[in-house]
Amino acid sequence: MSTTEVITPPAEGTQDAPWHHLDRRMLLIRPVLDLVKSLPVLLGALLFGHGEPWQWIGLVFTAIAVFTGVSHVLTSRYRITGSQVEWHTGLLLRKQRAIPRDRIRTVDVTSEPKHRLFSLAAARIGTGRHSHGKGPGKDELVLDAVTIAEAQRLRTLLLHRKAEAASEEAAAPPEQLIAAVGKRWLRYAPFTLSGLAVVGAAVGTVYHFAHELHFDPIQFSLVQVVVGHFADTPVWLSLVLAAAGLLVLVSLLSIGGYVLSFWNFRLTREPAGTLHVRRGLITTRSVSIEEDRLRGAEIREPLPLRLAGGARCVAIAAGLREGKSADKGGSLLLPPAPVGRAHEVVAEVLGEDLAATPLARHPRRALYRRLSRAVLGVLLLAAALYGLAWLGALPDWPWQVALVLVPVAALVGWDRYRSLGHALTGRYLVTRSGSLDRGTAAVRCDGLTGIVVERSYFQRRAGLVTLIAPVAAGKGRYHVLDVGEADGLALADRAVPGLLTPFLTADRRGA
Repeated sequence: MSTTEVITPPAEGTQDAPWHHLDRRMLLIRPVLDLVKSLPVLLGALLFGHGEPWQWIGLVFTAIAVFTGVSHVLTSRYRITGSQVEWHTGLLLRKQRAIPRDRIRTVDVTSEPKHRLFSLAAARIGTGRHSHGKGPGKDELVLDAVTIAEAQRLRTLLLHRKAEAASEEAAAPPEQLIAAVGKRWLRYAPFTLSGLAVVGAAVGTVYHFAHELHFDPIQFSLVQVVVGHFADTPVWLSLVLAAAGLLVLVSLLSIGGYVLSFWNFRLTREPAGTLHVRRGLITTRSVSIEEDRLRGAEIREPLPLRLAGGARCVAIAAGLREGKSADKGGSLLLPPAPVGRAHEVVAEVLGEDLAATPLARHPRRALYRRLSRAVLGVLLLAAALYGLAWLGALPDWPWQVALVLVPVAALVGWDRYRSLGHALTGRYLVTRSGSLDRGTAAVRCDGLTGIVVERSYFQRRAGLVTLIAPVAAGKGRYHVLDVGEADGLALADRAVPGLLTPFLTADRRGA
């Protein structure tokens, strides 16, 4: 009597885990994309290349680019063992990479239009460290063509590393909705001024190409009509019309950018203790933030958005990419929305209602510092412009305009002082500062790597100090600006108990 042996395949997450390949449907997209990228070289060789060799060089370059893309899809494979994520690729030039699982901080799932044609996505597996060059950093692995279900499986498997996560998730209640985008929030889009950057980039690009091609846009009849109309119009009316047209254009572009970036935005809390952000219209994005790595949150209020009563909210978490724009990074918790809603989201995420905590005001000496620094900067600029006008290099109106800006600078300095504030509530150190871009940050005290007390020569004369709270997340450091010396030292000692006690005791003995 013979017995049939049942062979059990190796399980995912073990040392003998199976290998997975990229989705083959990407072969229908990747050659087309590589061909489009190679069009400038191909067209340049065909149109401007004199002689048959240059045309062949363009064709060979295009063929190599397409072959490289196809071979990448065919040869790329990955697997998840108990200790690391392994990735192999290459036909002629083979590459192998491995990322330890205990260093993985983020799994960012992005679905661009090229992916959405076949319900695919790109999974970016990162450790939170990124190179300064172009492309993914050494500690980031990009799986550019996996199904959406596979991307979500990778996110769950790599971020929820507890052995009992699967059973807990099955028995746990469904995810909890924290925030979802509202249609009325579109009114805040023009105050983000994102459309202004688009207009500036478009004008710069058109000017660059026109300059390179030695082309004069005035030759267009439509441009001639517009220029002639403004030439026959009073200067003040021309400025008003131009400003109004620019304002309408920037508003429309800002609304369009808001819809593209934050369409169907949802912030949810998953049963395994993870914050999940989904957003995007054409390009969809899914970001997970482990609450164990959350070190706080920050409410940002640029001046135009603050005047409209709006704000946006970002997470202060280890391993997230913090770029120049939080909207583009993975730390966004709430797009531009009512400031009250932003405070509600922070309270829900952090578990403490920080908006109800009054912030301590800073001494009047901080007001004098802000006024003097703001006004002195404008006066120095006016003096420099006056010197250039006296030498004949500039007309008189620039330094006169600079003098007119002195009251504006004083108003900005006063608003910067009015924005200053700090508090220590529960587990969080709260600090607020800024005028043109005001930020209110709440940082967990147990996440601080220390505390730095800093004071300049002028601060010593005024009896002020600046506290720097370093944290391995977000911006890396958060400042409590120009607080009274006694209050600042007491705040630092309470935020990190025992750290400054020896120094304070020594000062008292010396006194």
